[in-house]
Amino acid sequence: MLYSWLGISPLFKLGFIYEGYDKVLSLKTIESVSLIENKKKRICIKHGLIDHFLQYRLMPYEAEMRIWMQGAAAYVDGKKIYMREIIPYCQKSSNHRQRLILQKEVSALCKFLKPFLFNYWDMLLRLLKERLGYKDYLEYCTQKKGIDYSFFYKLVQKILDLTDEFYYDLMQDWAKRRYGLMLEDLTRFDAINLLSLKEFDPISPSDGIKRFIDFLKDFWKIDINNMSGLYLDISKNEKKSAQAMSFIIQIPEEIYVVIRPIGGWTDLETIAHELGHGISAVYTDPDLPLEDRDLATNYIISEIFAFLMQNVVISRLFLIEILKIKRELAETIYYHKVLKDLSVFRRYAAKFITEYEMFSKGDISNGNLYSEYLSRYTGFYYQPESHLFDLVPELYCLDYVIGWIAEAILEKYLKERYGEGWMFNRDAVEEIKGWWKQGNKHDVFQFLEKNEIGEFSIDPIMARWERILCRKKG
Repeated sequence: MLYSWLGISPLFKLGFIYEGYDKVLSLKTIESVSLIENKKKRICIKHGLIDHFLQYRLMPYEAEMRIWMQGAAAYVDGKKIYMREIIPYCQKSSNHRQRLILQKEVSALCKFLKPFLFNYWDMLLRLLKERLGYKDYLEYCTQKKGIDYSFFYKLVQKILDLTDEFYYDLMQDWAKRRYGLMLEDLTRFDAINLLSLKEFDPISPSDGIKRFIDFLKDFWKIDINNMSGLYLDISKNEKKSAQAMSFIIQIPEEIYVVIRPIGGWTDLETIAHELGHGISAVYTDPDLPLEDRDLATNYIISEIFAFLMQNVVISRLFLIEILKIKRELAETIYYHKVLKDLSVFRRYAAKFITEYEMFSKGDISNGNLYSEYLSRYTGFYYQPESHLFDLVPELYCLDYVIGWIAEAILEKYLKERYGEGWMFNRDAVEEIKGWWKQGNKHDVFQFLEKNEIGEFSIDPIMARWERILCRKKG
């Protein structure tokens, strides 16, 4: 996977790593783990083995899927756009008319490629039920990640209901101001363009990434370029994946952060988010047991730190003090960043309730529910035929939702203890580094309690949206 993201040929064939391990990757081996007394260790080792068991048996389906996906491309005004390049194309190189053409092209591609994705998911669900004994996909995810999905299903719906009214009014205003169109006339491809904050790119410093890296060195005493265990690739090699990614190979010794810059505010948020994953992994205490580091089955804590870092670079003070943006422009950018965050949050929330209901019913073949919920809760039209292409394993969209809620709790705590400029305060930074050292020792509820940060609550994130967005509306 890492080689693919870097745009280089792998050193060996995909299946090579499993040669000679057929007997180890067996149900008998997985069952033997039940003898381990420590519950967390037992769960982590069991699901580590299950991961390999599934990957080994799904390789033929994954390989077939990747081959067909790799060559899939849309044609817009004579330009060939591979599916892996759709996001940067929508963000930086397209207009509304071209994105409408793209939607039609992608619709046809999705219909053609859907059987290959469905075969993969169908086999995965069959293996879980018939070979591993799980009732359904939700039970598998619950046992692996320790998340109460029914609780969060209700909580997510509550957040969507609470933010409905002011979200649509503000997004409608933004759509009309940006495109001269109503929100209901826009598609998910327009959303990619709008939410990239492209309209504000002209005032984005060309050396924004460098300033962020210098900020970490000067104020957080973190030298990215000389940090043992962290490997950062920010080259513009077009063979690299357009999607940024953190590869946590071994904690804390080997972490790769890969990003292909495309310019503007997107780059700053992206590198900050991924470095939030990478740096927190490097700071993890190496003496922690493996189940609290490499064998963790839940990475919500890492997402909290990623969102915390991401939100630093578009905070008012960072925009003014580090990027030297004039205060009035900084306020405008920050407002739109918070509105964008709400829109993306609602997208993740809508995806979660869609996937929860799909897997509860045991039917992932029909994309109508996906189209209905995503269109309803984001305001942008989503094609039903693209639902499997937006399906991320293990209901990971909820991990983002929980991580974002908890990040707002951390920010509230840091502001109350260290002031608005907490990101420039050395004591605040040292406390954050102390949080990083804990790795995946605690789940999100335990983390907040044991570090005396506060209870898990949606109040801080709701307060942020209402304070910034409703004030602007009024």
